[in-house]
Amino acid sequence: GRNPEDDDLGLIMKKETKDTLIALLKDRRDLDLLLQYKWYRIPVKSAPQMVKSHTIKYLAFYQPGCFKVDAFKIRWYGAVRNICIMKRKDLLPAETTHPKAEEDYYRIDLEELLQLAEPVFSRRRRRMVFITTTFARFQNAREFNDVFNESPLEEKFWEGLKLSHIDAERQYMEQIRIEEKIQTVYLDFAVFGRERKIGIECDGDTYHTEKDDVKRDKRRSNALESQGWAVLRYTTDAINRNLENCIREVAQTINTHGGLQDTVNPSVSRYLEDGQDQLRLFD
Repeated sequence: GRNPEDDDLGLIMKKETKDTLIALLKDRRDLDLLLQYKWYRIPVKSAPQMVKSHTIKYLAFYQPGCFKVDAFKIRWYGAVRNICIMKRKDLLPAETTHPKAEEDYYRIDLEELLQLAEPVFSRRRRRMVFITTTFARFQNAREFNDVFNESPLEEKFWEGLKLSHIDAERQYMEQIRIEEKIQTVYLDFAVFGRERKIGIECDGDTYHTEKDDVKRDKRRSNALESQGWAVLRYTTDAINRNLENCIREVAQTINTHGGLQDTVNPSVSRYLEDGQDQLRLFD
């Protein structure tokens, strides 16, 4: 499961400081406001910590399906100039009767609005609300999953998946029912077999060994499996000592469920070689 504070590799690594927020640009009206006034609003009660602490340096925007040809892309971004708290009715004077008119919002002003030379595109047309990352990771991203900057353990597993040409989605949002309540969870990795979805969790030692954490993880896995997912969980030790075996097991699980679904055309799938090809990648 997700634990951005965990450094489970057992290696001496300098952890990058997250300074960039990717936010959802809900509709054309919000884009027009952004283009004209160069500010964006976030409800105070749901704002990410980097906004509350004013450590955010850059703000970028993901455009959902309503943007048609520009849908599921990150195109616009800018450096943060100022942050203040305002009532929604003061931000949007024409909407004083809105149900949230009296609520507090962060107004984030940008120095200028810039466009990426090539937009970052989500091949699986992902849903998202906020992603926190580093500006370097954002600048170098070629597709949606490249923007994530998670724990070193997850980064190591991600590199293994990429080297083995296993298409996966990072921090994949899924709604599940646990004890009669609908909860939103984020899978470290989601892989799509032709017949079944596969969730992969990297269980860092400092986050998943407490009794309550183990119980929570089990409930979560059971709920996912009851809704059609296959769930694979890997410990710090398994990933650090034998990553190639973990990746081979992922490939075998994909093959068991009909092969890897194509990201562009879901009706097409391919079986993975789970032997020598994977081994060579880790030589």
